[in-house]
Amino acid sequence: MLTLAGVIALHASVDLLNDYWDYKRNIDTETKRTKFSGGTGVLPEGLLNPSDVYRAGVILLVVGALIGAYFVFERGITIAIILGFAIISIYFYSTRIVDSGLGEVFVAIKGAMIVLGTYFVQASHITAEPVLAGIVSGVLSSTVLFVNSFPDHDADKSHGRKTLVILFGKAKAASSVWIFPVISYGVIITAVALHFFPIVSLITLATIPIAIKSGRSLKQKFDKIEELVPVMKNFVSYSRITGILLVVSFIADYIMKIVQ
Repeated sequence: MLTLAGVIALHASVDLLNDYWDYKRNIDTETKRTKFSGGTGVLPEGLLNPSDVYRAGVILLVVGALIGAYFVFERGITIAIILGFAIISIYFYSTRIVDSGLGEVFVAIKGAMIVLGTYFVQASHITAEPVLAGIVSGVLSSTVLFVNSFPDHDADKSHGRKTLVILFGKAKAASSVWIFPVISYGVIITAVALHFFPIVSLITLATIPIAIKSGRSLKQKFDKIEELVPVMKNFVSYSRITGILLVVSFIADYIMKIVQ
C-alpha cells in the first residue's frame, strides 16, 4: 500500500507540473482540447491558480520522494537509483525532457521503472520477469502518449516542444506507430518462448485486431483533429486491455500452479 501511495504521488506530480508548464508556455491555451489531448483545461479556464497547481505538484513530488527514501533505507541502493531517476525526470519532464524530444522515451522508461521498483520492494531482488513486464508496460504507455500528441502538434511545435510526431512529421509518424505494438508483442512472445512469462500470456495477442484497426485509422486521420478522437480512444483501449491481460495471465498461471 505504501508503494502504491508513492507511485500515485509521483504520477500525480508529473501530471500537475506538466499542466502548469504547458499553461505557462501558452501551449494549452492555443491547442484544441479533446478528451485525450490538450491538457485538462483547468488552468486555461481559470478553475485553479497556476501557482497552487505548481505547489501541489512539488508537494506530491516530495511526498513520493519521502516514501521512496523509506524504501531506500529498507531495500538499499537499487531503490535509490530508481528513485533518483524518478525525481529528476519528473521535475524536468515538462521542460528539458520534452524539449529534447525524449518525452516518449521517458514515459517508456518510467513505466518500466514502476514495475521493476514495485517488484524489488516486495521481493528484494531483480529477475527477468519484472524487467520484461516493465518494458511492455512502459511501451504501452508511450504508445498512448505518442498518438495523443498528434492533435497538439502545432501548439507544441510553436512553443519549443519536440515530440516524436514533430521530429518525424505527422505523416511519417502515423506510419511509424506500428513500432510500438511490434515491440510490446515482440517482448511478450520472446518472454514466453524463453519461459520467463507463462504461455497463457499469449492471450495478450487478442488485442492485435484493435492495434491494427487503430493503426490504420491513424494513417487515414492523422491530420483531422475531430476524427482523431475515436482513434486515440482505440489506442487507449488497446494499451489498457493488453496490460490487463498480461496481469491476468500471471494471476491465472499462479492459480493453476496452486490447483495442480
